[in-house]
Amino acid sequence: MVESMAEEVTIIGAGLAGCEAAWQLAQRHIPVRLYEMRPGRMTPAHTSDHCGELVCSNSLRSDDAERSAVGLLHEEMRRLDSLILATADSHRLPAGTALAVDRQGFANQLTHCMHSHPYITLVRDEVITLPEQGWVLVASGPLTSTALADHLRQRLGHDYLAFFDAIAPIVALESIDFNQAWRQSRYGRGDGDDYINCPLSHEQYEQFIDALLAADKVALRSFEQTGYFEGCLPIEVMAERGRQTLRFGPMKPVGLNNPHQEGRSPYAVVQLRQDNQLGTLWNMVGFQTKLTWPEQHRLFRTIPGLEQAEFYRLGALHRNTFINSPQLLTTTLQLKHDPRLLFAGQMIGVEGYVESAAMGLLAGLFLAQLCRGNTPPVPPPVTTAHGALLAHVTGGARNDSFQPMNVNFGLFPPLDPPIGKRWRQQAMSRRALEDLERWRMEYGGAPA
Repeated sequence: MVESMAEEVTIIGAGLAGCEAAWQLAQRHIPVRLYEMRPGRMTPAHTSDHCGELVCSNSLRSDDAERSAVGLLHEEMRRLDSLILATADSHRLPAGTALAVDRQGFANQLTHCMHSHPYITLVRDEVITLPEQGWVLVASGPLTSTALADHLRQRLGHDYLAFFDAIAPIVALESIDFNQAWRQSRYGRGDGDDYINCPLSHEQYEQFIDALLAADKVALRSFEQTGYFEGCLPIEVMAERGRQTLRFGPMKPVGLNNPHQEGRSPYAVVQLRQDNQLGTLWNMVGFQTKLTWPEQHRLFRTIPGLEQAEFYRLGALHRNTFINSPQLLTTTLQLKHDPRLLFAGQMIGVEGYVESAAMGLLAGLFLAQLCRGNTPPVPPPVTTAHGALLAHVTGGARNDSFQPMNVNFGLFPPLDPPIGKRWRQQAMSRRALEDLERWRMEYGGAPA
C-alpha cells in the first residue's frame, strides 16, 4: 500500500453506499478497511459474494436529468466522479431513458475496484459490534445481520431503529383538489388545520372497500414472514377483518365537518398529514399497504380530492433496517452523540440504489476531511438533488413520521419566482446543476 498520512477508515458493508464511500476516500489517499460478511454469512436476498450486487431490479431508473429527480441525481453524481455511475455507464443496457445495467458485469467491475485499489483492504468477515476507536461508516443496508442490528439497537436506543418498514403513500400538495378536500384537525386540535381531509359518501366508501378487497397484492417474501404489527396493519388486512373496520380506524370521520357540504360530517374520510418541512409532501395517514403499485394508482385516485394525485411515493410493507436519521444524525451524516460514527445508504432512510450510493458518496467526501482533522465542507445546497435528499434525512422530514424516501422534486424548495408546471422540473434541474457546480468549485467536490 502507498504510504498515507491519514487515519484508516472502517466501512461496514460493501453495497453501493459502502463501495462509493470507500472509493471516494481511497482516491484521496485515505486507507479504508471495507468489511463485507458475504460469502461467509449470506443474506436472504443476495446470491453471490460480489460487491454492489443488485438484488432487485437491474435498473437505476430514469436517466433524464431534466424531467426526473433521480436522473438529476445521476448527473450530479457523474459531476462528483461517482464510481457507481461510472460503472453503471460502462455496463449500460438498452432501456429507453432508463439506466439499466448488466448486473454481472456491474458487480464484477465494482468488486475488482475494491480488490485492486491500493488504499482499500476488502475484509470478508461479519461485523457484529462497532469498533470503539477510529472513524467508522455504517453502510450495511436494509438486510443488516441480526447480530449487528441488535448491537445498533442497543447503541442507538430501541426507539431509533426500525426492522419492518410500513410505508404510506405520499402525495404532492399541488395535486390535491381543494374543491372537494379541506383542511381541518379532528375537533380543531393542534392548529386546527393540521390535516387535509378527503371525504367519502356511504356509496363511495362501499365501492372503495369492494375494490380494495379485490385488488392485486404483493406477497411477502420468505424472510419477511414475521407477521404484521397491530399498530401498522395494511389497509387491505383491516378491510378483510370487516367492512366497517377502516371507518373505525384510519378512515374514521369523527370530529370533522365538511365545509363543502354545509358542515356535515362525511361517512368516511381519508386524512393526509404534512410529511416534510416545506409542506409540499403529504402522506395518507394509516394507508400502509401491500397493494401493487398499479393498483394503488388506480384505487387511490378514486378517492374524492385525489383524482389527479401525483404520488411521490407509494405504499409498501417490507423487511428493512433504518435509523431515525432526523433525530440521530448531523448534516454531515455523523452521529450526534458520537461524531466518529457515520451512517450512509438505505440505513439512513433513503430508498433506491442511486440514493444509497449518493449518500455513500457524500459520506466519503465528509470523511475525507474529518480524517485530516478538518471541518467537513458544508453539505451541497438544498436546491440540488444531493442536498435535498440529505436535508430530508437529517432534518427536513418530520421526526414523528419519518419513513424511507426516494429522491423526488417534492423535496426541493419551490422556485422563486414560481413558473408553470410544464417547465418547472427542467428549471429545478438547471438550478440544481448550477448550484452544484458552484459548491463543487468552492470545495473542489470536498477537497482532499
